[in-house]
Amino acid sequence: MHPLDEAIDLKASAPHEFMGATHPAYANMIGPFGGTTSAQLLQSAMLHPERLGEPVALTVNFAAPVADGEIRFVARPVRTNRSTQHWIIEAHQAEGVVATATAVFAVRRETWSNVEAVMPANVPAPEAVPRMPVKGMPAWPQRYDMRFVEGAFPAAFDEQEQAHSRSTLWMRDEPERSLDFASLAALSDSFFPRIYIRRRRRALIGTVSLTTYFHADSALLAQVGTRHVLGVAKALNYRHGYFDQSGQLWSPEGQLLASTHQLVYFKD
Repeated sequence: MHPLDEAIDLKASAPHEFMGATHPAYANMIGPFGGTTSAQLLQSAMLHPERLGEPVALTVNFAAPVADGEIRFVARPVRTNRSTQHWIIEAHQAEGVVATATAVFAVRRETWSNVEAVMPANVPAPEAVPRMPVKGMPAWPQRYDMRFVEGAFPAAFDEQEQAHSRSTLWMRDEPERSLDFASLAALSDSFFPRIYIRRRRRALIGTVSLTTYFHADSALLAQVGTRHVLGVAKALNYRHGYFDQSGQLWSPEGQLLASTHQLVYFKD
């Protein structure tokens, strides 16, 4: 099994409950990579026998540090309409709730479609961009093939403040894995904290809340397959110990797959 599939291999343990665990392949400096936790929360609803349709939105609030070990997921559909379904999901460990999530699933239908967001132009192909070195980094970046066009993670924290925090990069699972909603949810959190890019200095950080909107359906994700997707991320504001960062994930053909926004705590 792919490491991500091992991480999201949840087992039903009671009505509305699934058991899972952190995975060493997605370890961060302290605890697990938050994107994997988001994928697990989403997966608990995906596996639920009452699920309707596919995910269109997911918001994860990290209530406490997630410890290495078992996690109990509680997923409940709180309202099911004709074409939409609303979920409340919780992640429990010995000390109590460590993360909560709300999700919206929907049965998509054919309508007029258009995109106003603009994919970056004249971006070199993934094969023309070197992969980011991962030696000495935590386990989770090693699970991604990241190829930065601009705004790379600094090789050294030299405290040379930059004019902006924008990053553009090709990215995919490592080893290769076909894109699905779980991996897209994890990828949405794989943008390095923008304060590292902007200030090029160390800071204690932690994601507080992460929202991902899924613009793609499963058919479009299947078309992407194991290829790289293009990620674009930037911050909007840093103030009083918090900053936000937004991101977009694009298919190689220019389809917007997901957009994401998160709030991050930081301490110098």
